[in-house]
Amino acid sequence: MEVTARAPGKIILAGEHAVVHGSTAVATSIDLYTYVSLSFPADSDNDDKLKLHMKDIDLEFSWPIGRVKEALSKLGSQIPSSPASCSPEAIKSIAPLVDKQIPEAKITLASGVSAFLWLYTSIRGYKSGKVVITSEFPLGSGLGSSAALCVSLSAALLALSDSVNLDYCHQGWLMFGENELELVNKWAFEGEKIIHGKPSGLDNTVSTYGNMIKFRSGELTRLKSNRPLRMLITNTKVGRNTKALVASVSERTVRHPIAMGAVFKAVDSISNEVATIIQSTSHDDSTVSEKEDKLGELMEMNQGLLQCMGVSHASIETVLRTTLKYKLATKLTGAGGGGCVLTLIPTFQSETVVDEVTAELEACGFQCLIAGIGGKGLQVSFNSSS
Repeated sequence: MEVTARAPGKIILAGEHAVVHGSTAVATSIDLYTYVSLSFPADSDNDDKLKLHMKDIDLEFSWPIGRVKEALSKLGSQIPSSPASCSPEAIKSIAPLVDKQIPEAKITLASGVSAFLWLYTSIRGYKSGKVVITSEFPLGSGLGSSAALCVSLSAALLALSDSVNLDYCHQGWLMFGENELELVNKWAFEGEKIIHGKPSGLDNTVSTYGNMIKFRSGELTRLKSNRPLRMLITNTKVGRNTKALVASVSERTVRHPIAMGAVFKAVDSISNEVATIIQSTSHDDSTVSEKEDKLGELMEMNQGLLQCMGVSHASIETVLRTTLKYKLATKLTGAGGGGCVLTLIPTFQSETVVDEVTAELEACGFQCLIAGIGGKGLQVSFNSSS
């Protein structure tokens, strides 16, 4: 029996950075997925190893199960049977398993591999198996790649455990029930903590449940999108330091508390209006266009406020200038300082124009992806012939 789980990436439509200062943010899933396939060797194979293959970055890991057990079993009861935080002691025990196998050039992936080992042993115990990971969107670009990994991995591991009840004979993609989704989301959040330290829980929740989330002061509200929208996502390929960018916005807020307070209040209004538009239904073509025009304006306003916060970047400005020539609305998504940029593709936009703007952006050395937003969350499928 082999199981494959897939979980979507995410974008922030409105409210990044301001959310740290009490404003509302709106995040939505995209129909680009991270896939995790899990299989266990037949009893006759005598293959007593845990294997991980990260296909997109051509990295393979292999650990003798005895060695994994030796590293972690000394923690005794600290290996949980239900979602629980990975203790500093467990992180220390996992580190040597990862460090010896990861090349120096890919050392930034160490926390992700550590999260893999923690989730695997916590959910499946010390059993041999093979995990293959592939993704339709780039790592570390602000599209929620680590959350999609933690969600799909947790789901694959739980799908072949006694913790969930699924129809193994089902053909095609299968949705988890509400209780199972909650369990997956809790485990994925624990994985995210290993990777990011203090995540908000926003990314893994969007990836688990799909659709759209409104987020304010630690409170997550799931929303239903009634608008099939497409975004051109431009990956500037410029790396950024999220913590440093968040800190720089806070420092600017200390220097200009009244002005920045007004900026955050404006962002809050934009996020709430974006959520209202996305949830509304359109009855004819004219209302579709009218609502998309409003959404585009709100995106541009949000981008202007992000520039006020000081988190834009030369690469982002290049994308803005390019899309403006085609009268398309654009804003950065996530931390800024590089990363990814969103451009709204109106429903009735000519595909020729989309091709032209994409070609122009790619000529600048950027990577372009087109994604529908607000779609399905986590899904699994089974292949009993393997």
